[in-house]
Amino acid sequence: MTEKYFTYQSSKIFYRITGTGKPVILIHGFGEDGNVWQHQIPVLEKQYTLIIPDLPGSGNSELIPDMSIEGMADCIKELSSIEISKVSPSGGDLEGAFFGHSMGGYITLALVEKHPQLINAFGLIHSSAYADSEEKKEARQKSIEFIKANGAYEFLKTAIPGLFYQPENNRDCEDLVEAGKNFTAEALIAYYTAMINRPDRTAVLKTATQPVLFIMGQYDKAVPFEHSLAQSHLPQQSHVHILRNSAHMGMFEEAEKTGAAMLGFLQQVL
Repeated sequence: MTEKYFTYQSSKIFYRITGTGKPVILIHGFGEDGNVWQHQIPVLEKQYTLIIPDLPGSGNSELIPDMSIEGMADCIKELSSIEISKVSPSGGDLEGAFFGHSMGGYITLALVEKHPQLINAFGLIHSSAYADSEEKKEARQKSIEFIKANGAYEFLKTAIPGLFYQPENNRDCEDLVEAGKNFTAEALIAYYTAMINRPDRTAVLKTATQPVLFIMGQYDKAVPFEHSLAQSHLPQQSHVHILRNSAHMGMFEEAEKTGAAMLGFLQQVL
């Protein structure tokens, strides 16, 4: 695996690249970095070129001026284009797929909305096209106030275990909490603000000509199972995988099944 940086609007953005074949971009979610895909990488890199960024403000990447969902989508589009042009036989047009977990799915949908011709398959992993409800916005605002008062790590230490179905004695959960020490309050507040302000993008699913993968956890509280199931009927071509022993973190909780679902989808649609 090769580690790289590229500069976007004077900010350094870190990403990893590995494998050979058509490009697949893996976009992590809130309170994570590119390491969230660690269990899926060995499965996918045998057949595909994986481009795995740390979103602005996460991991080794710096914040960018526009930290909205759309602003981060523009950043990922620029980063992806650099590597896609190296492996695409057509000289730059995307012949791969985007997968987004949670907030990464919001960014993926923004990319599909703005650049539908560049993406020929995408996946929402524990994610949603719905805008925040008023209740959700209020909860996020309360989280912002907690972060301002107590810091990023104290917030993630309490929030991350709730994303797992069985967080007790779960090493992946513990590692993710520990990695929370690398986040700043500024980054987490920017993410929450971006999510609060994002629009409903169910129209993107309804009009999508690309195949869409949905991976959903039966016990997911962050993106309720019934919401995911309802959205999976919107695209023209949906591939649905339900993880029966997962909440919001299927990449860890049912890592093998998640990797197999992603690989099977790619093999069918690319």
